[in-house]
Amino acid sequence: MKKLKIVSISAELDPFVKTGGLGDVARALPKSLHRLGHEVIAIAPFYSKVLDIKKHNLKEIYPDVLINIDKKNNIKVSFWRGELMPGLPVYFIRCDKYFGKKKNIYGSSRENARFYLFSVAALKLISLLKFKADIIHCHDWHTGLIPYLKTTRFKDSQTLKSAATIFTIHNLTFQLGSNWWDVPVKSRDKGKLALPDFKSNSLAYINFAKRGIMYADAVNTVSETYAKEILKKHFGQDLHRILMNRRHKLFGVVNGIDYYQYNPKTDKTLIKNYTIDNIHRKIVNKRYAQKLYHLPISDNTPLICLTSRLVEQKGFDLVIDVLPTLLLQDVQVIILGAGDKRYVQKLNKLSKSYKDKLVVIPSHQEVLKRETLVYAGSDFFLLPSRFEPCGINQLISFRYGCVPIVRATGGLSDTVINFDPKTDKKTKGNGFNFKNYKTAELLVALTRALETYHHRQVWKDLIRRGMSASFSWDLPARKYLELYKKAKIFKQEQ
Repeated sequence: MKKLKIVSISAELDPFVKTGGLGDVARALPKSLHRLGHEVIAIAPFYSKVLDIKKHNLKEIYPDVLINIDKKNNIKVSFWRGELMPGLPVYFIRCDKYFGKKKNIYGSSRENARFYLFSVAALKLISLLKFKADIIHCHDWHTGLIPYLKTTRFKDSQTLKSAATIFTIHNLTFQLGSNWWDVPVKSRDKGKLALPDFKSNSLAYINFAKRGIMYADAVNTVSETYAKEILKKHFGQDLHRILMNRRHKLFGVVNGIDYYQYNPKTDKTLIKNYTIDNIHRKIVNKRYAQKLYHLPISDNTPLICLTSRLVEQKGFDLVIDVLPTLLLQDVQVIILGAGDKRYVQKLNKLSKSYKDKLVVIPSHQEVLKRETLVYAGSDFFLLPSRFEPCGINQLISFRYGCVPIVRATGGLSDTVINFDPKTDKKTKGNGFNFKNYKTAELLVALTRALETYHHRQVWKDLIRRGMSASFSWDLPARKYLELYKKAKIFKQEQ
């Protein structure tokens, strides 16, 4: 394939700013594409209360640029430059009025206005850089207006005209700056009318994700199963009809993880590094995790971790239902992650009743600091999601020899193969899953996993399968390159 010029645009970009998997993908995919020989730039907002200018060696390159949002409204922004890795520049759009008032990067009362400004400014920046992109890759709802703006307001741009657009759905639940289901039915965006005035209250009703789906040259989700699921009403979040009409341009590409970042051989967070050839060293991390979180130190007690947002989507209704029964057994559980207060309160109450078995650390900062140590110290990773577009946590757990127990939905279904001793010679299972979103089925999956744990040779084989599987970004990056080719063809056919 010829060398492509690619722009990656996202609301988060690790290591500069991250709240979840979006930041991981926005970092790892451009780096993998760059390593494959393509010319890539990344664009993200400049969150003034979060970004460390000195640490990341950021430089202002275009001060006081006037952005024409619409015919009535102009806003000044500045553009900054840094590096994601040598040879891969990252650009930031700074406007402190909209992206610099607080440390929480989301939650503004004018969320749509913020990312409308960001979208216009991103296209303006590409023009200023004279970066004649082949592909403009837009990640999640925050960038959903970009395909629309490119085909309307920026349609005559000589710099942008040859670029094909990709819109990646990371989670269809999130479509605009508020809950899509809270928008009055009469006010819901049809996607075809011109955008309202920047200061109009009706801007809050514009559905960015819908416009991304309607105007992008190609659309994808972050797993093949999720791409099929969202065509149905149950998963389609009221956009299933539009997606069905464009299903010939809808694809699924399973996420990867950065094998340079997530590596038990070199990870400085771990107390003892290890590889697939010396898995026995992993036990040192288990003992340390037990000590760190005030659990009894026991090599033979299975340790289960949950490292995800404490939200309904991740299956925490099931978790809370199943824990009283699970904790009657010889087992330990570490729950690490911030989320809904109602779950935190219920889990904290349970932890007081089972002090020697259940630890709850409801902290996002603790996740960032200790996540890989918890994977390295745990025997199982639990994620019984109600739905899961892809899921990155189970991929990290494989990498660290932590066997996943998940619900078979979305990307979890694509990556976790159910272990069944009766059929294992054919299926080669690497974890445990269950089909229906029911407490009883989760309990059965947990029981099967805990029973397998005590068959030590079988257990070691399961760990090795997970650690030897390849979930790096190399294969997904190559699949995205194929998708880029299709997007360019779709653009030419219009």
